[in-house]
Amino acid sequence: MSSYLPSIVAIVLAYLLGSLSFAVIVTRAMGMADPRSYGSKNPGATNVLRSGNKLAALATLLLDGIKGWVPVFLIHRYGAAYGLQEGTAAIAGLAAFLGHLYPIFFGFRGGKGVATALGVLVGIHPWLGLATGLTWVIIAFFFRYSSLASMAAAFFAPAYYVIGGGVAWPLDFAVLIAIIFISLLLFWRHRENIRRLVAGTESRLGSTKKD
Repeated sequence: MSSYLPSIVAIVLAYLLGSLSFAVIVTRAMGMADPRSYGSKNPGATNVLRSGNKLAALATLLLDGIKGWVPVFLIHRYGAAYGLQEGTAAIAGLAAFLGHLYPIFFGFRGGKGVATALGVLVGIHPWLGLATGLTWVIIAFFFRYSSLASMAAAFFAPAYYVIGGGVAWPLDFAVLIAIIFISLLLFWRHRENIRRLVAGTESRLGSTKKD
C-alpha cells in the first residue's frame, strides 16, 4: 500500500484542484451573474463569454487550462523521486479533468472540460496540446461552433498522440488510455450540443445570453 500512496495522493490532489470551478469563482469575484444561470448554464469559458465580459471569459479559460496542466507538469518535474511515472501524470491529469466535470466543491455540477483537457494535453507534451488546440481553432473559425470544434479536437487528440509517439515523445499505453477516456467524456458531456447541432439550434460563438 505504501508504494502506491504517492500516486493516490497525487491523483486525489489533482481531482481537488480540478474541482475548483473557475467560471463560478471568477464571476463571483467580478460581481457577475452565475454562469450556471444563463446561456447553456455550463460553468465554462464559452458560457462566461455569453455574458459579454471578455476579460472574465479569458480568465476562466486560462485558469481552467492551468488546473489541468499543473498536476501533469508537477509529476513530470518532481514525481520521479516518489516513483511517479508518465502514466501516473496522465491519470492525475484525467483526475483533474474529472474534477472539472464533477467538482466536489460545487455539488458535482461542473463544466464540459475543454480548457482543462487542453491543459492536460499540454502537460503531457506541448506539441500534443498545440496540435489539438489548432484543431479547435480551425474548426471554430470556419464553423463558429465551440461545441463542434471541441468534439473535433477530442476526436483527433488520441490520434495525434499515437502519431507523435514515433517522433516527438515515447508512446505510453497508460497515457493513451487516459487521453481516450478524456476524449470519450468530452463527447458525453457534449451530447446535448450534438442534438442541438443536428436540430440547427446550437448557439454560435459570440452569441450573448440574451440570444
